[in-house]
Amino acid sequence: MAPYSPDLWLPLVLLFLSLLFLLKKILELKEQKEPPGPPKLPIIGNLHQLGALIHQSLWQLSKKHGPVMLLHLGFVPTLVVSSAEAAKKVLKDHDISCCSRPPLIGIGRLSYNYLDISFAPYGPYWREIRKICVLQIFSTKRVQSFQVIREAEVALLIDSLAQSTSSASPVDLTDKIMSLTANMICRIAFGRSFEGSEFGKGRFQEVVHEATAMMSSFFAADFFPYVGRIVDRLTGIHERLEKSFHELDCFYQQVIEEHLNPGRTKEEHEDIVDVLLNIEKEQDEFGTFKLTKDHVKAILMDLFLAGVDTGAITVVWAMTELARKPGVMKKVQDEVRSHIQERGKVRESDVEQLHYLKMVVKETLRLHPPIPLLLPKETMSTIEISGYQIYPKTQVYVNVWAIGRDPNLWNNPEEFFPERFIDNSVDFSGQHFEFLPFGAGRRVCPAMNMAITMVELTLANLLYHFNWKLPHGTKEEDINMEEAPGLSVHKKIALSLVPIKYP
Repeated sequence: MAPYSPDLWLPLVLLFLSLLFLLKKILELKEQKEPPGPPKLPIIGNLHQLGALIHQSLWQLSKKHGPVMLLHLGFVPTLVVSSAEAAKKVLKDHDISCCSRPPLIGIGRLSYNYLDISFAPYGPYWREIRKICVLQIFSTKRVQSFQVIREAEVALLIDSLAQSTSSASPVDLTDKIMSLTANMICRIAFGRSFEGSEFGKGRFQEVVHEATAMMSSFFAADFFPYVGRIVDRLTGIHERLEKSFHELDCFYQQVIEEHLNPGRTKEEHEDIVDVLLNIEKEQDEFGTFKLTKDHVKAILMDLFLAGVDTGAITVVWAMTELARKPGVMKKVQDEVRSHIQERGKVRESDVEQLHYLKMVVKETLRLHPPIPLLLPKETMSTIEISGYQIYPKTQVYVNVWAIGRDPNLWNNPEEFFPERFIDNSVDFSGQHFEFLPFGAGRRVCPAMNMAITMVELTLANLLYHFNWKLPHGTKEEDINMEEAPGLSVHKKIALSLVPIKYP
């Protein structure tokens, strides 16, 4: 028999080596574990397991499947992290890989030329707009320049509540605080209120509320590409969203035109539209990026959709928790009144000395973060979290509501106990991953300082000027603590309390 020729055995060797390489790859893929998660149904995945309060549904699921959990919401793979350790991986260690946004209905499918910065995907547009926000709009100096406006609006609120004390009747504190934040932001952003105009302040609040509600509504297109868009048009929800955003777009256009009028009467300080229009004129300062009026609208959209609700939510939840704990309320009132004495009102400069008040605000944010799931992120590359492989185009939620109630991090986590922050360096700046009401990393809330300043000033004045009583026949344990569904978590039942003028 003739010996084997190289032409015969060389292909066999190559085939054998190829099979070994393929086997190695298969074994490596088996070793790459996906995170655990609940069983899914065909097409809808795990959508049927989510209740109206999604953050609470995910919290319950995480108790069974772990703090790093994979679900499929329709056709969208979704990672949910519910521990400080996993949140650190997402928001710090893998921040650059997890800082984009999924193509949400609120931005990607609307007929406008600009994107709300909070929902814009990571890229040059987002980086340049955020730079303007951080350096020009929400800088410490700029936030301080609006002090007069905040103090004036809080004084108007106190005067309005004082008029209610003669009847000793309950007031809808939720409505009062929501109006306060809307009024503040109108004056800070536009330089004046809009009562009496064609687009009055009350109407503006309605449109903002509708747009916020729409952003947190269920859109089939978010979970079922292509066919979902058809469904959204058939149900009318897409048209409703378009109408809401069209009204806001018209409003912003009106505001810009008014600011371009050389005969306009200005307030003492520049408002945010003034600042942005000035930047538009000084393009060279910001390199190759050219700010346009559409970009101005994008920043205004972000300011109102993210800012009107969240500050008010925190004040309302703080007053709710204090109403349930009269001893805590008295303690913080004693601190405020002892410091202010007979001066008649609390100024922003006083707040830095009110240490227990700051603990009350921290404890409120721990139990009631305004955005309980933060805003969803999207992975841009493969990453590893807790030994699990997470692939690109995975939607990521950080459940800060669950982290704030984690018994491994907080003693008696369901109890409202501000004293837990005594001699405790944990804060909300994004450096402590057990406490993330404003997020962390590249997507941390740029308006954090302005929001906290407003909350602390409002709360301090409410507690200084009034003693607060429950409506007749109501006990502390009767106060409803249910949450309303939505992107931001309001108190489901409005807070009604009786203000008693002090002294």
